[in-house]
Amino acid sequence: MKSLFIYYSYTGNGDFVADYLKEKDVEIRQVIREKKLPKSFFGGVMAGGFLAGIKHKDKIVGFDSNIEGYDSIIIGSPIWNGRFSSPINTVLSQLDLSNKKVTFVFYSGSGEGKKALKRINKEYKDAKVVFLKEPRKHPEELKKISI
Repeated sequence: MKSLFIYYSYTGNGDFVADYLKEKDVEIRQVIREKKLPKSFFGGVMAGGFLAGIKHKDKIVGFDSNIEGYDSIIIGSPIWNGRFSSPINTVLSQLDLSNKKVTFVFYSGSGEGKKALKRINKEYKDAKVVFLKEPRKHPEELKKISI
């Protein structure tokens, strides 16, 4: 089974997960926002949380939305305001995930994203969901991901 990890990272937790999955022979595609969030952590979290709260779709650069040839798609996102990050909203609007094994991997310092989980249960009923608490600080969290 060929797997692809599509992810956005603001604080480096997504990059940490990507490095782990790369070791498991998962291909990696990072999502990059066209416009950077504020440099301060507080400003970035506030701006990101607001955008996630209104289900904003960011402009992203250089993203290849072709997922043909992959059986398994893993979507990685920080939890912002209980939801998917705005760059991942954009990605999800571009992908047809039907007939794919889908796993969502969320990384957060503040707990689980109840609104993200509600959306998954509504839009991606068969998807698997994994919540990681700050995997850079708690690398043992990575063991929750099964491929």
